[in-house]
Amino acid sequence: MRLLLHICCSPCLIYPLSCLRDSGFQLSGIFYNPNIHGLLEYNNRKKEVVEFSRKENLEVIYAEYRPVDFFRAVNLQEAQPQRCQLCWALRLKATARAAKEKGFGLFSTTLLVSPYQDQEALRKAGEGAAEKEGVDFYYADFRVGFRQAHDLAKARGIYCQKYCGCIYSQVERYKKKEGK
Repeated sequence: MRLLLHICCSPCLIYPLSCLRDSGFQLSGIFYNPNIHGLLEYNNRKKEVVEFSRKENLEVIYAEYRPVDFFRAVNLQEAQPQRCQLCWALRLKATARAAKEKGFGLFSTTLLVSPYQDQEALRKAGEGAAEKEGVDFYYADFRVGFRQAHDLAKARGIYCQKYCGCIYSQVERYKKKEGK
């Protein structure tokens, strides 16, 4: 079965890619992350995905960087958890749409590997996108492989970011640092 995998970053791609391939899926990826702030951070993450996917022989669709999509989606709802849920829905709808357009039977996301993300909210966002676009969402709890994958990424010199990507999470990260 062909599956289109939304990719948030290379470190989070490592474990789901391995699991899904081991399960017999024919995979392609999509890098659609308008939430990433700013352009230098976006380019760092994209560059790592380009390099990693080339080494792993993974075809990836690179959507245009349009941060306006993110800001419109979360406008006046910037607090957690609303903004995260809106962001996930935005990215998973785009993934589901691309999966349908390109003839994939399923789609999923590397966001499911992160212990920092709300799995149930991600599942709901995926199922909602699936229903809207008429393509199935594949849910798997990949969190068991998070630490191992990030350790491997660090050992390979793959860039590991310190926040989810959006300006709001970046500000929250620095506020926490200041509070220590």
